[in-house]
Amino acid sequence: MCGIVGYIGKNEKAKDVILKGLERLEYRGYDSAGIAYSLDNKVNIQKENGRVENLKDNICFSKKSNIGIGHTRWATHGRPSKENSHPHKCNKITIVHNGIIENYIELKEELKKLGYTFLSETDTEVACALLDYLYSKTNDMVKAIELFKDKAKGSYAIGALCDDDLNTLYAIKNNSPLIIGIGDNENYIASDVPAILDFTNKYIILEDGEFAKIDSDNIVVYDKENNITNKEIKEFEGNLGDIDKNGYDHFMLKEIYEQPEVTKRMIESYVDQNNDIIKDMPDLSKYKNITIVACGSAMHAGLIGKSLIEEFGNIPVNVEIASEFRYKKLFIDEDTLVIAISQSGETADTLEAVKIANKKGCDTLGIVNVNGSSIARETSKVLYTKAGPEIAVATTKAYSAQNTLLSFIAYSLAKNCKDKDKLAYLNTFLKDLNKLPVLMQEILNNHEEYENIAKEIYDKNDIFFIGRAIDYALCMEGSLKLKEISYIHSEAYPAGELKHGTISLIDEGTPVIGIVTDEKIADKTISNIKEVKSRGANVIYVTTDELNKNGDFYDKKIIIPKTNKLLEPLLTIIPLQLISYYVAKCNKCDIDKPKNLAKSVTVE
Repeated sequence: MCGIVGYIGKNEKAKDVILKGLERLEYRGYDSAGIAYSLDNKVNIQKENGRVENLKDNICFSKKSNIGIGHTRWATHGRPSKENSHPHKCNKITIVHNGIIENYIELKEELKKLGYTFLSETDTEVACALLDYLYSKTNDMVKAIELFKDKAKGSYAIGALCDDDLNTLYAIKNNSPLIIGIGDNENYIASDVPAILDFTNKYIILEDGEFAKIDSDNIVVYDKENNITNKEIKEFEGNLGDIDKNGYDHFMLKEIYEQPEVTKRMIESYVDQNNDIIKDMPDLSKYKNITIVACGSAMHAGLIGKSLIEEFGNIPVNVEIASEFRYKKLFIDEDTLVIAISQSGETADTLEAVKIANKKGCDTLGIVNVNGSSIARETSKVLYTKAGPEIAVATTKAYSAQNTLLSFIAYSLAKNCKDKDKLAYLNTFLKDLNKLPVLMQEILNNHEEYENIAKEIYDKNDIFFIGRAIDYALCMEGSLKLKEISYIHSEAYPAGELKHGTISLIDEGTPVIGIVTDEKIADKTISNIKEVKSRGANVIYVTTDELNKNGDFYDKKIIIPKTNKLLEPLLTIIPLQLISYYVAKCNKCDIDKPKNLAKSVTVE
């Protein structure tokens, strides 16, 4: 996984554009960074370990260049090092690459027999050598790329330069995102739109198997059959403010505080105020069951969706980790709806799960944040979360937006429900939904409360979350947020499982966050909280206005404002996000770019 940026233009600002773009994409990977650019009709390469800033400090900006490619690396093949960082150059070809060449070992042995030697441990250098070999045989980059597509197996987004024509930039795409940006007398390639927003908001999306030949004035795209094809030019709907911190210390904090605005945006997009209905929801009543596929926080959102859809829609829901889905025996057919959830819409395992579901004749529904992304294009229907660009690696607003759409789906399914208890929630749903941004803001205004809790627990070695049913799903997300940005060991447990062994982990002063929002099992969960409290735990009790109980079984209490049961998870998660943020801040962690993690997981 990485970020790719390329530039070709008459304005000779390749180094400036590429480094700015790499800074915008640094959330995608940051073990190392590198740039290749033309100078005096030769390709110059500079690489540095660590962040883009390290590379930037060693670049001479006074010497201009009209073409270049750059890269931020998140290591997959080979340790983080200068030798393994991109760009890689073999004879006349220089490339940057995102993805995994699955048959690189076989190709490497063949290329060694042809006289190639390798300096790195990467599959990328092998891809570079292969492209160089094919170019040496054809003396034509277009033909060489056509042959490369037949020989290289796996996923790749590639930006390439050829020494024989340093006025042309090449882009090759298969199972890994790559776009072409369109400017005036200049064009760009990038892994993601934010990389080019400082320069243009117009872009073309490359499909799998496509490649392009690009100069300052022209873009020629070849389809997967290697025929020239016309592509739709898209325009990014946001603005630069969406990818700046706007005065916040971190993108994560900014994105937590954007959740009320994101909710308003979703209400405007999906709620027909005149007819009191949720618009554009698919008819799910025809399916016998639903399978949700996702990874990480999106999978946790899927668990919230499972609880809501089963409770209010009376359809059984199975939630699968996408990386496991494709390797297990599947019990899905035309009566199954497969819902794929992904912030980027490019998550490799989730995308592959969608392709498998399509082959098995299932209808597929994408819940994604990025318009025109691969999952959006691959699914039968797509619902957009309207969250805007999310830069922090730890998702917050996109996760909440996914939950909002899942609550819309559950509500739409339940409208014909005759259960009187459920009808009470359904009848007030839209009214409660309109109040939701205000309630979110109320919780955000209490940030000092959560910061004080963080100051009490930030130096602990272990922190546990316990809850039941939908509260356990919230525990899983709260625990993930905490450990991925603060590096503190944290686990989420179903509260009823404590007596089966996990309670042995509780020592004097161990923080335990107990979530109680489900009235049906509130007393049971409180009983479990009492069990950890009696063993010395420092208990943070998270509950609702309705279920609030006083007692000696907690040390701190967080009260969630009263709202509709379909919307409650959207409020409950915010204190957990803020506690995680402040714990990481107390520990002086790199909150937006936690170690070893990348935002968009585009390799298996």
